[in-house]
Amino acid sequence: MRPDEMLPRVFLLKAGSIERDLAGIILDARSSVTLIKTERGWIIVDTGQVGDEEEILKALADLGLEGSDIDIIVNTHSHPDHCANNRLFSRAMKIYPQDGEEVTPGVWTLATPGHSPDSISVLVDAAIQQGDGMAPTSRRVVIAGDALPTLGNFQKRVPPAVHYDRALAVASMNKIIEMADMVIPGHDRPFSVREEMQNRVQ
Repeated sequence: MRPDEMLPRVFLLKAGSIERDLAGIILDARSSVTLIKTERGWIIVDTGQVGDEEEILKALADLGLEGSDIDIIVNTHSHPDHCANNRLFSRAMKIYPQDGEEVTPGVWTLATPGHSPDSISVLVDAAIQQGDGMAPTSRRVVIAGDALPTLGNFQKRVPPAVHYDRALAVASMNKIIEMADMVIPGHDRPFSVREEMQNRVQ
């Protein structure tokens, strides 16, 4: 067995999104929904907003799974756009891991407060399973929730617009950037930190 076959695998079930008006006021926010396959079962990180149910269940079905196959739910924080669909996974155990706690081998959490006091990010040393036919690659993935909500926050080095403590939010975002090869942001498509850094230099 090759080492990458022993690593957790990460599947993006639904990319996050955010819609604003011309004044920058948030009109609609829907979180990313991420699935992790581990040696101890299936973990879902954030479950999305009301109205996302059909898209999430279809993405699971495309992988040969149903809601009852999910073993563990981890929410990056308790805002409803990230946890409204916990109810879809009736058999899953909802866990509240602490900073640095290992959820399963290769998966652990990092406290990333600032957006909200309870914000955590989920770190995965993973084989990335991409949906476009590409072979899995091994890298450090950070499922960041709203500690790093969009690619724009990364590019401009600005914290989430909604935060209770700006300094903490900036520190959390910087921790994520230092640790991640790939970020799954709360309200955008995944991006490679390395590639974005290279683009900034060019």
